[in-house]
Amino acid sequence: MKRLVIFFSLVLLLASTAMAQTKIDFFEAFSTERLQWIKDRAAEWNQQNPDYQIVVTPKASYRDALNAAILGARQGNPPALVQIFEVGSQQATDSGLFVPVGNIPGSFDTSDYIKPVLDYYTIGGTVNSIPFNSSNAVMFVNSALMQKAGLNPDNPPETFGDVVKDCDALRAAGDSQDSCMTFALHSWFYEQWMAEQNAPLANNDNGRSGRATEVNLTSDASLNIVNWIKELNDKGYYTYTGKLEDWNGSEAIFNQGQAMFHIDSTSEVNAITKAGQDGGWGATTAALPIPDGSPREGVVIGGASIWISKGVPQDVQQAARNFVLYMTNTDNMISWHKLTGYFPVRISSVNKLDQQGWFRDNPNYAVAFKQLLNTKSSTATAGALMGPFPQIRTIIEEGIQKVLNGASVDSAMGQAEKLANQALQQYNSNFQ
Repeated sequence: MKRLVIFFSLVLLLASTAMAQTKIDFFEAFSTERLQWIKDRAAEWNQQNPDYQIVVTPKASYRDALNAAILGARQGNPPALVQIFEVGSQQATDSGLFVPVGNIPGSFDTSDYIKPVLDYYTIGGTVNSIPFNSSNAVMFVNSALMQKAGLNPDNPPETFGDVVKDCDALRAAGDSQDSCMTFALHSWFYEQWMAEQNAPLANNDNGRSGRATEVNLTSDASLNIVNWIKELNDKGYYTYTGKLEDWNGSEAIFNQGQAMFHIDSTSEVNAITKAGQDGGWGATTAALPIPDGSPREGVVIGGASIWISKGVPQDVQQAARNFVLYMTNTDNMISWHKLTGYFPVRISSVNKLDQQGWFRDNPNYAVAFKQLLNTKSSTATAGALMGPFPQIRTIIEEGIQKVLNGASVDSAMGQAEKLANQALQQYNSNFQ
């Protein structure tokens, strides 16, 4: 009888402990090994903080994570944490569903964050979210094809014109089966090239001194980009799958050794480097090529940050913040970077990697950091803030696709600008 009493006492104790735990829902957008990495960090933090339980819920995409969070808030059950892509920042701010992380009582020291990363998520002088997975765009080079073209893989093209010349050399070498350049038809690359020209994508200082009301899709900077893509396409040098935003498709073209150059996110450095090793053709990285005659200004942050819900108790907000700070601490950011290629967002992580000789031994990662750290701080490189940014990205992509299908650059981008401005007007009307 005494043993039975002890047994039931233990059951009740465990049940009361489980009931005392406060659940912290985290909506995120990753899968496979990236999701598992996040779950592992959550398990570690949960063990150290038994009063709370981080529950990681994967969503199919960044857009799905944000939409699910908005729906949950409307139903009175918001997730405490949401991974939101960079172009969702204005929408997240306008929704009123999130509390700026700097406004949550307790410690949040921003001095260890890489400035261009922190700049993106600083709106109106306030840091709104905690940077997590950050990236920029780099060019990957097929060393074997460069050598086949009589070119030096250690001297990759730096400008749009250089790319065309190197593609001419590949063609002259008798290569008719392989493409020269591939990248996903995605506005993010276009946005990088706008920033490299110190050209804002939208008015009012890229939406940072006031709400953006117009885009600059017919500016000289914009036309420089689209005319170059048209030239590559007209000469048969550019290839993609025909689908918008098909990251995997374009990467597959390059990973199969069928293109000399490929532009992609730094988050793919690990996978593409391995593909080059396995394929025997060798993949190296190079800085993003820029328009001729334009000084290199820098790149815009891509990826996502973690936002904290306004609709949960303050102690949950504090615990949620503390988990994200744990997940993104110095050593965890190093682990994350080595797994994925995403930047570690902390200066201390970069310094530690440098001391370990990581960049010396893994030069493909070093190029991306050099681009980031050499980025000049400006409203152009800070990135645009626009409520309907995801929609505007699609409009830009459809405009460029029309050019690839034979439309003139001026007409296609003029129409895209008109549609984007209409989207801005309709969105902004909700806040007048």
